[in-house]
Amino acid sequence: MEKKELTCIGCPVGCSITVKMEGEEIVSVEGNSCRIGDRYARSEVTNPVRTLTSTALITGGVIPRVSVRTTRAVPKGKIADCMREIDRLRLQAPVSIGETVLKDIAGTGVDVIATKNVDRLFFIG
Repeated sequence: MEKKELTCIGCPVGCSITVKMEGEEIVSVEGNSCRIGDRYARSEVTNPVRTLTSTALITGGVIPRVSVRTTRAVPKGKIADCMREIDRLRLQAPVSIGETVLKDIAGTGVDVIATKNVDRLFFIG
């Protein structure tokens, strides 16, 4: 029987969880203090996912970068591919909070949205 030790990130408590497995089958989940921990542990050992946050370059804006995030969690194994796509983004100001800036990142079916408003930079002169 294989044991996997995890620290839950589902809530602020941060329970130490032990998942016991027989091959690919979960036999037990222990140490969690709530259902969130149970769901997190089961997902983490079978299909780990993360919500991705980053920044993207923006031209013509009052600031040079805009914060972005995925609309849902992406497979942990796809994070590097997702980050490469975000790094290649070149957005044009203005950008609005909630605006989709990249669809179907790395073939995951998940979109990337802006999490900040960035106005266009105007020159007077």
